[in-house]
Amino acid sequence: MKLVSWNVNGLRACVNKGFNDYFRETEADIFCVQETKLQEGQIAMELGDEYELYWNYALKKGYSGTAVFTKIKPVSVRYGIEEDEEPEGRIITLEFETFYLVNVYTPNSKRDLSRLEERLEWEERFRHYVQQLDACKPVIMCGDMNVAHQEIDLKNPKSNWNNSGFTPEEREKMTRLLDAGFTDTFRHFYPQKTDAYSWWSYMPKVRERNIGWRIDYFLVSSRLNPLLIDAQIDSSILGSDHCPVILNIADIEV
Repeated sequence: MKLVSWNVNGLRACVNKGFNDYFRETEADIFCVQETKLQEGQIAMELGDEYELYWNYALKKGYSGTAVFTKIKPVSVRYGIEEDEEPEGRIITLEFETFYLVNVYTPNSKRDLSRLEERLEWEERFRHYVQQLDACKPVIMCGDMNVAHQEIDLKNPKSNWNNSGFTPEEREKMTRLLDAGFTDTFRHFYPQKTDAYSWWSYMPKVRERNIGWRIDYFLVSSRLNPLLIDAQIDSSILGSDHCPVILNIADIEV
């Protein structure tokens, strides 16, 4: 089973920069998208009859939003965390026969950290949510989690210490999530790999010089580790300030 996750930073713009070609080339079983920046009816995706499309739109126009395109028909679909109203369209959960798929776009704490407290509270609710799912079936979660977990996950950790996405508090929340029984699949295969990033600033020459951050993830319930085949960062793919990340995993049996 092949899964792809990509923060497209505006799906309409990304479609004009090659999204559909990349989508067809990957032939993913499940393709997750974050930061769609869409309202219902603003785009018509022609992805093929084999895909079912699920959208979670933000109430605010041109902001946030997530989507999942899947060949595998889900048993159920849930939008947001539990039954809470979730106006920013940040989470879609697909329940399949043998696992849950959670597509997430984690809130940014903002450059001035004005949203840090809200972000940390959100992280607590999210961890409890996926733990509840994990108690029923194994979980695959993916998306832009807006944190570089370790110093190895960004080019300049010293100069970025305590900046948004690299505060001790945000990093600790990721540690607690992993300690709750989940695996960072990329580090599972490449624990010491450097210069492996999924996001770059739009500042001149930053991407060309690979001055980036790894903030896009596939995390899985740790009991799925024996089924993991590979995790990749498709850093050559343009069209967004993020690049796609990929997980290959054997079929999950009951």
